[in-house]
Amino acid sequence: MTDRIWLGSYPQGVPADIDPALYPSLVALMEESFQKYADRVAYSFMGHDVTYAQTDAQSRALAAYLQGLGLVRGDRVAIMMPNVPQYPVAVAAILRAGFVVVNVNPLYMPRELEHQLGDAGAKAIVIIESFAHTLQQCIARTPVKHVVLATMGDRLGLLKGAAVNFVVRSVRKIVPDYSLPGAVRFNDALAQGAAGTFQAPDIRPDDIALLQYTGGTTGVSKGAVLLHRNVIANVLQSEAWHAPVMAKVPAGEQPTSVCALPLYHIFAFTVNMMLSIRTGGKTLLIPNPRDLPAMLKELSRHRFHCLPAVNTLFNSLANHPDFGTVDWSHLKVSVGGGMAVQGAVASLWLRKTGCPICEGYGLSETSPSVSCNPVTATEFTGTIGVPLPSTRMKMIDDEGREVPLGQPGEIAIEGPQVMAGYWQRPDETAKAMTADSWFKSGDIGVMDERGYVKIVDRKKDMVLVSGFNVYPNEVEDVVATLPGVLECAVVGVPDEHSGEAVKVIIVRRDPSLTEQQVHDYCRQNLTGYKRPRIVEFRTELPKSPVGKILRRELRTRS
Repeated sequence: MTDRIWLGSYPQGVPADIDPALYPSLVALMEESFQKYADRVAYSFMGHDVTYAQTDAQSRALAAYLQGLGLVRGDRVAIMMPNVPQYPVAVAAILRAGFVVVNVNPLYMPRELEHQLGDAGAKAIVIIESFAHTLQQCIARTPVKHVVLATMGDRLGLLKGAAVNFVVRSVRKIVPDYSLPGAVRFNDALAQGAAGTFQAPDIRPDDIALLQYTGGTTGVSKGAVLLHRNVIANVLQSEAWHAPVMAKVPAGEQPTSVCALPLYHIFAFTVNMMLSIRTGGKTLLIPNPRDLPAMLKELSRHRFHCLPAVNTLFNSLANHPDFGTVDWSHLKVSVGGGMAVQGAVASLWLRKTGCPICEGYGLSETSPSVSCNPVTATEFTGTIGVPLPSTRMKMIDDEGREVPLGQPGEIAIEGPQVMAGYWQRPDETAKAMTADSWFKSGDIGVMDERGYVKIVDRKKDMVLVSGFNVYPNEVEDVVATLPGVLECAVVGVPDEHSGEAVKVIIVRRDPSLTEQQVHDYCRQNLTGYKRPRIVEFRTELPKSPVGKILRRELRTRS
């Protein structure tokens, strides 16, 4: 393999390697910051601030409570909540107690929740009441014996908390009726734990920190086993990568990040929460990024420096009429991940904020960050950048052989952030890892002579037109630049003549946009076999809770 040709593309001051042994555990990392930044604000939520000292005390109390339930070291504890202050408290508590965090998508249906809790062997769950009805429907068929029940207003003080809970329950009616006998309220658990005894276990780098569930390439949800040292490494890699621009935050000003992506997602877990803890930063918790007016209203109250997001969120924000009510001038880094960033969106974002989107790449199996564009770049590259410090990437063929530079191949990754394997699935682990411990991503990429990698698509999303490979990302990137297009997605549909045909589904910005205009534009910008045969207009595209467009769902509907 060409030895780290990408190091020449690193911004000045970014090291080639980080020291993943800097901390013995995530607990050591967190406790250092709890002491060092005790008086600083750790989280801001609905106008209420939580300090590092408060997070320290509350998580210690909850850790003592969980230990008092009789759980033993290594037991799994699930968290099923949106971005509320109880989330980081629960994470710190579970890890401090010597247990394993199982992040759960709060929008799961009972069947999905039952599978994940059963697969993980979770003994306890911390859940917000809005989703308690889901748990009620499946808890009897899971190993869960203990439920800690949070409310939206738990940590907002007596009066404000009561008011928020009233609105959530009685006005917005987003708490369906439920019955969970034996569940203990979050605040009661803290009170019991504070009166109890906390025993700090000896946590080692190779202990499991998280089970991060992912559909992967097979569609079967499986848990990526992330060790303490995996997540520590990725926090330090992200810190080193952001340093050239975050160093420009004025002295005495607390670095502040916007957490609009859900914390159960590994992108927000590591790059928002854990990185912010490491740097003594403040995190603005956004419980529902789909409520754009509320999000923009919250952002208008703060000065912030870092915004990790997905392409769809950048696009929605930049096109919202309230965008101008926010002061974007202090934004130092906009990190795009989770899906391909489209050139049209990146161009609009740069024009409106002055801060370029630095597209990166990662997976649940890699804690998640693998590569990123330099944060000092001002031009959109259309690539996922270069490998982060201490990370290696290569493109391999179906036999596992490295392909030459400039040739497409499956992206394989090696580094300290790569998972230990899939939870209790040695067969799936063997499929995903090479004999020499490289992780096979399932994504097809091309690396250039500077070490920049361009994703041409996932293996399974490729469209085969008369023997020619068509990669949806490329077609989407073209169609997205057509004036009048707000969003688009490309899928393959069966065709009796060519095997498959390319179909584009478009959400219009301009309702007068016609199919003929789309065809004409594609004829100007794409070679014959890549052009969409079918154009369909819709009012919205199906998306995951993180905002990723669900091509699979579009394929099944087509």
